[in-house]
Amino acid sequence: MNADRLTALALGFLGGPGSNARTILGLAGPPAAGKSTLARYLVAEIERAAGPGSAAYVPLDGFHLSAAQLDRLDLTHRKGAPATFDAHGYVALLRRIAADRFQDIYVPDFDRTLDEPVAARHVVRPQTRLVITEGNYLASTDTPWPDARRLLRELWYVDTDDALREERLLRRHRDGGRDEATARRWVTGNDHPNGEYVKAGRSLCTRTVPGIGLPETPNGGSVL
Repeated sequence: MNADRLTALALGFLGGPGSNARTILGLAGPPAAGKSTLARYLVAEIERAAGPGSAAYVPLDGFHLSAAQLDRLDLTHRKGAPATFDAHGYVALLRRIAADRFQDIYVPDFDRTLDEPVAARHVVRPQTRLVITEGNYLASTDTPWPDARRLLRELWYVDTDDALREERLLRRHRDGGRDEATARRWVTGNDHPNGEYVKAGRSLCTRTVPGIGLPETPNGGSVL
């Protein structure tokens, strides 16, 4: 399934002429599968076809706990694991997105240069008809992830070869300042178990789609 086919599927969620309904599409998958790259690509293509503001991007990564909170919880060494996200805050935002059609809704992101979450990088406008949200754990069966899944029209599992994901993860960690040995330890000790946890939810997704071959984007838009 290529990028054009995925775009056509996403455009189908906009409804017929004159429709003002809002749909939320989710993308799940292990670290470095390409979720954020696919989500941003689909948003851009939908806005190209249906006009500015017709689609919006909502990354789970905006709900990473800050370094200060990770230190407080003694979770710095597990950054990226399920417990290192404000999952309930993410679900609350999805509920507001589903219900509030009158206000701009500001959405946080994760800045890889700062290595911290940042507020209000994205926005869901009142006219937004398709919201694409992505994150590792949207297919998890642990609380509160099923509450998020019930708000989604569909949940796609982004499938990418493990060797390619590892290559991307190592590059990400090196770019973030880790040396080769430290980067490999982080992939083995943290990213790999997180990825295996994510894979367990694959059967709960609506469909499996490939991680399409798109270039990485800077900052919070690197392949996730």
